[in-house]
Amino acid sequence: MPPVSPKRMKIFVLLSRIPWPLEKGDKLRAFNQIKYLAKQNEIILCALNTDPKADKQQAFKALQPYCRSINFIDLSFASMVLNLFKAWLNNKPFQTGYFYNRSAQLKINALLDEYKPNIIYGQLIRVAEYVRHQNTPKVIDYQDVFSMGMRRRVEVSSFFLKPFLHMEYLRLSRYESDIFADFDIKTIISIPDRDLIPHKKRKQILVIPNGVDHTFFKPMQADTKYDVVFTGNMAYPPNINAAEFLVKEIMPLVWQKQSNTRVLLAGATPDKRVKALATEKVAVSGWLDDIRSAYAESRIFIAPMRIGTGLQNKLLEAMAMRLPCITTPIANKALEGKHGTELLVGNSAEELAENILFYIRNAEQARQIAEQGFQFVNEKYDWDQATRQLEEEMRRLVDKK
Repeated sequence: MPPVSPKRMKIFVLLSRIPWPLEKGDKLRAFNQIKYLAKQNEIILCALNTDPKADKQQAFKALQPYCRSINFIDLSFASMVLNLFKAWLNNKPFQTGYFYNRSAQLKINALLDEYKPNIIYGQLIRVAEYVRHQNTPKVIDYQDVFSMGMRRRVEVSSFFLKPFLHMEYLRLSRYESDIFADFDIKTIISIPDRDLIPHKKRKQILVIPNGVDHTFFKPMQADTKYDVVFTGNMAYPPNINAAEFLVKEIMPLVWQKQSNTRVLLAGATPDKRVKALATEKVAVSGWLDDIRSAYAESRIFIAPMRIGTGLQNKLLEAMAMRLPCITTPIANKALEGKHGTELLVGNSAEELAENILFYIRNAEQARQIAEQGFQFVNEKYDWDQATRQLEEEMRRLVDKK
């Protein structure tokens, strides 16, 4: 007798951004989770949109194979400014206030009434306010610990920004704790991130890591143009900080001993501070139609992260493409790679520069570390495997209700 297929769930997915194109970590996570969950379930997608230049037609085309219903809710600039003012008055974090809109709330309520989902899945605390009081079974994906990311930004920010960022840190920390009891299932990207959530029952949070599309990110042959590459959304503050750290503090130490070393900063929407780093030795690419070219044309990957939280997709992708990788303890804490075996880890500019020089001078050892990193990421980080655990928890919750 053939096995009985599991009952299809109707899952309402609420996102703070349209998950296409996949140039940001939250989009990448949402898209791949939707892709897997759609195999056995119906997906009703509702994505907020704060980008007036977003190509919604292309996004719809990319998402249509996986969703029964696709709904994009535009948030105007004027409404977002008003929302920030309201958040200030209501003592809510700007991260949630920016995305909360009364008109959007009414549209989301109407969609929930129309489709009557078995379960609601909200990604990031940015959307929690829209669904936290719904009676339908609910999941919130903290993904990252926004409060800790903000706290780390306080440490490296200017004197004038520190009071504002510290206030946002306190509000985020309070909000992350306040919404905890409103959701039946809480998920996050890694154990270190889970342990930073400011709630006494944080151990209840389900760890759902990111993965890699191993059919897409795999070793490629290409002519080498760059010695060192760093990728990511170059408008994201932690990436801006890392790019400046790389070019202004790490690379001068490398250039003292290897003067012809070339660097590539690759990724969408480079901030003016990133563009200002471009020189004869440093290329700033901006958006690339295929980010794999940045990896394939480079000898070494580095993610010199000093602020931010979460698992770095850029590291997973680089390791999947068999590049020898370097990162900092703050990024490796979530990755859990072995220093000296699967990648190299350094904290200071001096340590990171020495790691780069080690790879340049020891090609065979660099190749061995790259190979072991490749095996590590293929065994541990897989979208289907990670999302299957999420689906099983969702199904248990729905069956219990």
